[in-house]
Amino acid sequence: MQTAERAGPGSDGPRPTAGGGPDLAPGAGRARGTLLAGRRPGRSSGRWRALSPSSWLPALVALGALSLAWQLVAVHNPTVLPTDTAVLSELWHSPGLFWHDTLVTLQEVAVGLTSSFALAFGLAVAMSYLKVIERAVMPLAVVLNVTPVVALAPGLVVAFGFDLVPRYIVTAVIVFFPFLVNSLVGLRSADPEALEVLRTLHASQFETLVRLRLPSSLPYLFAAARVCLPLSVVGAVVAEMSSSGDAGGLGSLIETASAYSDLARIYAAILVLAALGLALTLAVVVLERRALSWRAPASGS
Repeated sequence: MQTAERAGPGSDGPRPTAGGGPDLAPGAGRARGTLLAGRRPGRSSGRWRALSPSSWLPALVALGALSLAWQLVAVHNPTVLPTDTAVLSELWHSPGLFWHDTLVTLQEVAVGLTSSFALAFGLAVAMSYLKVIERAVMPLAVVLNVTPVVALAPGLVVAFGFDLVPRYIVTAVIVFFPFLVNSLVGLRSADPEALEVLRTLHASQFETLVRLRLPSSLPYLFAAARVCLPLSVVGAVVAEMSSSGDAGGLGSLIETASAYSDLARIYAAILVLAALGLALTLAVVVLERRALSWRAPASGS
């Protein structure tokens, strides 16, 4: 039976243990722990998986098959679909028109989205502290959510005219409920033990909100943003179609092109809207990964 030998003060080598294996020196153990603590095993492998052909090749093949099917239908039925070359030609020859209308739609999305989020988050904070506010506000929010937003647009046009205000309101209404629900659930997802610690330390309600409730709600807020950003583009387009005027916008462009049966311009505007929604979604995903980098990566991700 082996016994552990104690190395003298000047010994630098590993010390044999009862199991026969070398026992690392205290300094080496601390260095090894530091290296392991700074190592993030899932992140670099996740980047390589995203660059591997198995990640992007199926989507590329599906896109090519869709483009081929589109072209075949467009060639044999020109009154149903325009050819992809006609759509790209429309974008190529009228870049200023599409750029101007894209900026108008983006402005409506930005104003409607930010105002809706500010109102929804403020109400969620009040509801997380006072149940009576939740009982008063939540039924009204549900009624607003189940009301078709297309039905609201004509009344808003009559009330506010053919300006951008009805578009802002429609865009804000269509994303209000997801922001409200996710904000409320996120604020209430704070760790109860951490809340008890803050109460023990006599932290104020504002300090509890900033230091605990708000960080706990960030995953829920980003999940709502991934849904609401593309949804806000839909709301802006619906409002533009219902309040066609001189303000412009991609929805107004589609409405005008449909009056002239200009399929190429219609689908060119739809392509720009799809690219806009995709770009906004990717921006949220990138921002979420940076803002929530402190979270432990999920197993298998």
